[in-house]
Amino acid sequence: MQVRVPENLTLMEKLNILSDAAKYDVACTSSGVNRSNTGRGIGNCIEAGICHSFSADGRCISLLKILFTNECIYNCRYCLNRVSNDVPRATFTPQEICDLVIGFYRRNYIEGLFLSSGILKNPNYTMELLYQTLFKLRTEYHFGGYIHVKAIPGADERLIERTGYLADRMSVNLELPTAEGLKTLAPNKSRKKILTPMRQVQMRMEENRNELTLYRNAPRFVPAGQSTQMIIGATPENDFQIVSVAEALYKKFELKRVFYSAFVRVNEDSLLPALPGGPPLLREHRLYQADWLLRFYGFEAKELLSEEKPNFNVLLDPKCDWALRHLELFPVEINRAEYGMLLRVPGIGVRSANRIAKARRMGTLDFADLKRMGVVLKRALYFITCKGRTMYPIKVEEDYITRNLLNVKERLPFELGQDITYRQLSLFDDMHLTKETG
Repeated sequence: MQVRVPENLTLMEKLNILSDAAKYDVACTSSGVNRSNTGRGIGNCIEAGICHSFSADGRCISLLKILFTNECIYNCRYCLNRVSNDVPRATFTPQEICDLVIGFYRRNYIEGLFLSSGILKNPNYTMELLYQTLFKLRTEYHFGGYIHVKAIPGADERLIERTGYLADRMSVNLELPTAEGLKTLAPNKSRKKILTPMRQVQMRMEENRNELTLYRNAPRFVPAGQSTQMIIGATPENDFQIVSVAEALYKKFELKRVFYSAFVRVNEDSLLPALPGGPPLLREHRLYQADWLLRFYGFEAKELLSEEKPNFNVLLDPKCDWALRHLELFPVEINRAEYGMLLRVPGIGVRSANRIAKARRMGTLDFADLKRMGVVLKRALYFITCKGRTMYPIKVEEDYITRNLLNVKERLPFELGQDITYRQLSLFDDMHLTKETG
């Protein structure tokens, strides 16, 4: 099918096309706001391409999120920008992206850039364009803001390395959880091609850390680490397989984040699932909750799920579900339990567990103390004792606790509420999955 390439596009027309084309890449989320100045204040907010991420110190930062091009030589069946689709196409030049970034930065719209791309001509050609863009931003414009860039699988290692010295974070999208799914829906891609740059970035980061211990002023390579993304629901893998893949990526490649993107059917294709209930947003939500447990709570994938129980409970979050299946470990005495066990109590997060561990050195804690420390007692009370006593008379029985937990409404992301709307779930939604929720 012939690709439609509109002629003589303005910079803003390109921005509208390429920011919209980037919306399925989950590493930040669109603001969805288009608010002009009323004349009584300063500053404007435009929706095209502006998204949000969070820095290491918890600050919310605005990013310009765009594709370099939505032209692509590949024909991935799930992708809106696949070569066989008849959609408007556009391509920036490195100078145009620099103009956008600096212009938006000076107007205080953004603090950084998220730059991805379709594959234009071949991986090396595309990666060279991304490198040129970052090089101009860093050296000609002396832009010191945050930059997240995609490493293109199949590109030359030297190109990826040079780009990594200019970026804060790099990501290589795994796309689908298994090699079989990739072969079916993205025949132009392979697991080996995807994992090769991921391993390269990991090894170079480790070498760079060693260099920095010897030479404090050595250039930094991808200082914010690398991440990846998996599409959930396009292929038949169960939750156990997906969580196991994520766990392996964290252990083998030292990833900073694995993002999960609920499959949205944007193409009509016989190999894609029909999704009569819409994108699997609740499933995505459970996977993000499980991901927190893997990264911060000391859980392993085989503890959360198994081949006999391969999918998460749709009614209960993974931590509560695990606790109910291991009632022989509960209740735990707050004043004596080991830190690792505190983390496994529903309603106790990393921050509140730390507070408990510090405070009990000074004295004995009671339920009022736990509430002040941020423990969610409406979940925790079934699994803990203070001074050998429970908060109320309860029965440590699975059915009894399950019924009571189901009466406590779980706080779900906005789009999983009564008025369900379908949009990508990403970093903004981490606000609903904080470690403190336990």
